[in-house]
Amino acid sequence: MIIEFTVNQKAVRVDVPADTSLLVVLRDHLGLTGTKEGCSVGECGACSVLLDERLVNSCLILAAQAGGRRVVTIEGVCNPDGSPSDLQQAFIQYGAVQCGFCIPGMVLAGEALLAANPRPNRLQIRAAIAGNLCRCTGYQQIVDAIQATAVRRLDVGEK
Repeated sequence: MIIEFTVNQKAVRVDVPADTSLLVVLRDHLGLTGTKEGCSVGECGACSVLLDERLVNSCLILAAQAGGRRVVTIEGVCNPDGSPSDLQQAFIQYGAVQCGFCIPGMVLAGEALLAANPRPNRLQIRAAIAGNLCRCTGYQQIVDAIQATAVRRLDVGEK
């Protein structure tokens, strides 16, 4: 089955069996290994991507469902010069990066939240990342990083 869609603002075309997940296409066919395979049943969030700006578990989405749509992976979350985004920098600054396995999904969950709600409170941030499991940080640093980015983006927007 031939599927055409956009990944990180680039048009792609893949020929895969109809039962292939979006996760497999991203990692094995397109080499976008920032999207991690954790549980393969939609429980851990390591495979999170944005599909038409909505956070989804790519292990639960068939590649065919991405046809004609826009996908953003962690490789697509960066500044125009390729440097880490403000949210990624905040993850580093606040010590939210430990082993790194969950971080791509956490960053994408944070970006999805901030796009929908530029002024989230801590409870809303925790709810937004609830589908992403982290074994290292205890979540506090991740919440701090997302909250600091929200404040920073609002400050920049007001100037």
